[in-house]
Amino acid sequence: MTSPAPTVAKQLSFLDRYLPVWILAAMALGLALGRLVPGLNSALDAVKIGSVSLPIALGLLVMMYPVLAKVRYDETRRITADRRLMGLSLVLNWVLGPALMFALAWVFLPDLPAYRTGLIIVGLARCIAMVLIWNDLACGDREAAAVLVAINSVFQVLAFSALGWFYLVVLPGWLGLPTASADFSFWAIFVSVLVFLGIPLAAGFLTRYVGEKTKGRRWYESVLLPKLGPWALVGLLFTIVLLFALQGETITSRPFDVARIAVPLVAYFAVMWTGSLFASRAAGLDYAHATTVAFTAAGNNFELAIAVAIGTFGVTSGQALAGVVGPLIEVPVLVALVYVSLWLRPRLFPAPAATQVADPTASGPYRG
Repeated sequence: MTSPAPTVAKQLSFLDRYLPVWILAAMALGLALGRLVPGLNSALDAVKIGSVSLPIALGLLVMMYPVLAKVRYDETRRITADRRLMGLSLVLNWVLGPALMFALAWVFLPDLPAYRTGLIIVGLARCIAMVLIWNDLACGDREAAAVLVAINSVFQVLAFSALGWFYLVVLPGWLGLPTASADFSFWAIFVSVLVFLGIPLAAGFLTRYVGEKTKGRRWYESVLLPKLGPWALVGLLFTIVLLFALQGETITSRPFDVARIAVPLVAYFAVMWTGSLFASRAAGLDYAHATTVAFTAAGNNFELAIAVAIGTFGVTSGQALAGVVGPLIEVPVLVALVYVSLWLRPRLFPAPAATQVADPTASGPYRG
């Protein structure tokens, strides 16, 4: 039997295949700028949107908008009719996922409250971006993934700040643990989500609606989206450069902190994905839908986590650094899980399943 590994690697675009390399390069450039450019901090703070400097705010909005312009919002009715799929996905994404990250953050980072808080915020930001790539490569159901992304996007606008309050203040208080009440504001998170998710969500929805009405879906997805897609990567890398320029002294003086942040992230992806796949199989879902549930539950929206951490705690905060480390870890781990998924397919789902083999060149967040 031919190994699926080469196929998966070839299906990733050049930008996506080497995304960890680009992130590392952006980190290195940021560290160099922080050392070589005096007064950078003051320059970035000269103009602000709320509590976030204008250049960083623009980077955050640019990286969110193309992702949300890719979502097919009109597919929600068909997919939401599958109660098993929807119920399982909602429980995994909004109950078990945040709870697991909360537990891992406290187990691995009990003495680093800023990084711990950053990881908890990551756990609350459910995946709306890269999951479309991983789902396509693993031969999951593309339309189901698009609908779950749309639901996660809307739900985050409505519930993110309330869940943040619960996991950062209420639940630690119940458990007798230190809370984030001294530096936490429910309204600060609400405003950050509203600005950095609400604005690009509305813009993405309107772009798709107007584009499809005037030119049709085929033109929208084959002509316009390829032009918009790379801007998400540009926004992400631009933001990372600025964050590491401002975080340079902290990072170079405490490099093992980054490694400590990585450990619970790897554990989270592995446990969440494996548990979700087996739970989906036990619920009677076929391979395509089980895979979609697993990847949407395991992935996280690091763009939103970074935006919320910056808007709430500041650009040089440990919370922001924890969010930035996220995509560096997520990409190689979830690519590995694509291989695992394809290897498990004939073993866990031996019966032939009707699966749409998607064209992975059409739906990634950093490409068209």
